Amino acid sequence: MRQLVLDILSQPAVLVAAIALIGLLIQKKSSAEIIKGTTKTFLGFIVLSAGASVLVGSLDPFGKMFQEAFHVNGVVPNNEAIVAMALTKYGSTTALIMFFGMIANILVARFTNLKYIFLTGHHTLYMACMIAVILVVAGMEGFQLVLIGSLALGLIMAVFPALAQPFMRKITGNDQVGFGHFSTLGYVLSGAIGSVVGKNSPSTEKINFPKGLGFLRDSSISIALTMSVLYIIVAIIAGPDYIEKNLSNGTHFIVFSIVQAVTFAAGVFIILTGVRLILAEIVPAFKGISNKLVPNAKPALDCPIVFPYAPNAVLIGFFCSFLGGIVGMFILGAVGAVIILPGVVPHFFTGATAGVFGNATGGIRGATIGSFFNGLLITFLPVFLMPVLGDLGFANTTFSDSDFAASGIILGYITKYLGSAGLTVFVLAAVIILVAVYFLRGKKRVSEDH
Repeated sequence: MRQLVLDILSQPAVLVAAIALIGLLIQKKSSAEIIKGTTKTFLGFIVLSAGASVLVGSLDPFGKMFQEAFHVNGVVPNNEAIVAMALTKYGSTTALIMFFGMIANILVARFTNLKYIFLTGHHTLYMACMIAVILVVAGMEGFQLVLIGSLALGLIMAVFPALAQPFMRKITGNDQVGFGHFSTLGYVLSGAIGSVVGKNSPSTEKINFPKGLGFLRDSSISIALTMSVLYIIVAIIAGPDYIEKNLSNGTHFIVFSIVQAVTFAAGVFIILTGVRLILAEIVPAFKGISNKLVPNAKPALDCPIVFPYAPNAVLIGFFCSFLGGIVGMFILGAVGAVIILPGVVPHFFTGATAGVFGNATGGIRGATIGSFFNGLLITFLPVFLMPVLGDLGFANTTFSDSDFAASGIILGYITKYLGSAGLTVFVLAAVIILVAVYFLRGKKRVSEDH
């Protein structure tokens, strides 16, 4: 039963389809509309997940080629890898914190001004897992462990979307959808940098191509061609022998590289298709829950939700974030710290999103500089997270996104210096203050109306 609940809650397609179903039922829609809305939402997330799998599959050999080409070794941040290791020991605690944390998120949205329901199920699982590890290492157990872990998760699931929302309004042009992906600090940093450096910088989507290169306006073609060049360069440096013996099963290394590059572009195309399906159904369906259970709440959705708004910024952001990761890697090596290798998958998803955020506030300059600093951020923060993860801190992988690192560092160092009692007081105080502010503002509005 525990595994069943964990599997259901960790599947974004099932979770969001259930949310759509509940919302449509609350609105008393016809059976045809309920079936259509629920199925299309489910289908949209399956399509999005399929695109992500295609994309990740094409990036995996690129990461291996990169390490072979430049002969670097170190810690490779990867959420899936670190969580898979942690669940063998902390699975039960993770499941409890995740389940009650989602309930806490709804209560926080209902009784505070943080009106966001976090719907990115796999990131909820990863954050619950990290919180479980840190609290167990700190000596918490039993009821206190689940209570404080769940409240911390519920707060985190509402706070980070609130930080991203001013930028989401600029990106989408409305206030209907929140942002639910735990690398928010990098995106907010990128958006803030864009607002500083991007004055009079044109949008990435208005890049003027020469007349003969007009076909590059099609983002799928430009991504395929750009990635082909990048793959081939890294493949040549890594060497044909390595690729044909270890990665391509004998396929010529140039052919293999081009196929992987175009597969990457196909993955992006599939993701964008899935996003369009989801947005068309989840927002209207979510209004039922928003109106009945949590007034004015917004669904906080995964990072590809912003990709269609600036496809050129997606590619620029990936490149610049990866470059930031390379620069950060050399800096860590120079100062003698743990070397964090630039993971291609986290740099694509977080860098691409940072590019969209930076472009929204600062055009091309915002996208390039903002995503570069995102790359630095997700390189340096894991160094400070690793010491609070206990035995997992000595693994050859760690959490890859900025919000995991920031949340873990805060929770970990509070318990280190103030103990589990100090963390309990900190979390409970945060909840009480947010609820008090909400009710005081409510009373103030009522008195002003009278």
